[in-house]
Amino acid sequence: MTTHHRLTAEGLTLGYGDRTVVDSLDLAVPPGRITVIVGANACGKSTLLRSMSRLLAPRAGRVVLDGKEVHRLPAKELARTLGLLPQSPVAPEGITVSDLVGRGRHPHQGIFSRWNEQDDAAVAAALEATHTEPLAERAVDELSGGQRQRVWIAMALAQQTDLLLLDEPTTFLDASHQIEVLDLLTDLNRSRGTTIVMVLHDLNLAARYADHLIALADGGLHASGTPSEVLTEETVRAVFDLDSRIIEDPVSGRPLMLPIGRHHVLDGATPVPQEPSSAEPYQSEASATPGSTRK
Repeated sequence: MTTHHRLTAEGLTLGYGDRTVVDSLDLAVPPGRITVIVGANACGKSTLLRSMSRLLAPRAGRVVLDGKEVHRLPAKELARTLGLLPQSPVAPEGITVSDLVGRGRHPHQGIFSRWNEQDDAAVAAALEATHTEPLAERAVDELSGGQRQRVWIAMALAQQTDLLLLDEPTTFLDASHQIEVLDLLTDLNRSRGTTIVMVLHDLNLAARYADHLIALADGGLHASGTPSEVLTEETVRAVFDLDSRIIEDPVSGRPLMLPIGRHHVLDGATPVPQEPSSAEPYQSEASATPGSTRK
């Protein structure tokens, strides 16, 4: 079982150049739980994760881990406790999958220590958990986007930290692999007690997998709490400028957000008749060309 650590932001202000992205933010990450951060594009989700992992220094305020400011901790000491999977990581050219995943063990290597059986076991377990064993000897730059994403997740798992921050871990993954990765992270949380903080764009996946949901808007904390407390029609409208209906997810029992587009008919309203189009009927490439197959 992992050790539970307390990670908080206190009066945190973050930005780039003349632009302030996060302003005077206070929040606490529940130890041993899964926290998901949601919000509109450019609201500061990734910026917040970068600061919590000490990659971005705050303009004001601080990030505190177990009573110590993360930006004052030695990098290697922090990396043994807290791991980060950024949004667009870059692998060294030509590196193999097994070598990249092995880099997750770097924080555990001392000046005089050598690679040992524990390191081998951690890498093997990470490859197995992410179903990337068959890719172990392949170059990372030869892989598809989805395969690379699973390899990066394997590297984060090999680091074996008590806190794991992930920025859009389902990027490039199809629906099946998205669920697979989120189930994997849930298993990690339930079996080891790993505290997980991740950014997700899909509100319904966020609500299904989060114990604690954080909604950012206008540079600050708009709402936080359980998915049922945070994912409301009012919050979706305020944070995403989107009308919606919230129902119960028949699979998880969590809230499920149904977006309302401007072409949908609500409350028995009569739809506006559409003028017939004078354009020729659309034909897909598959239907227009005999014997062709749609890719």
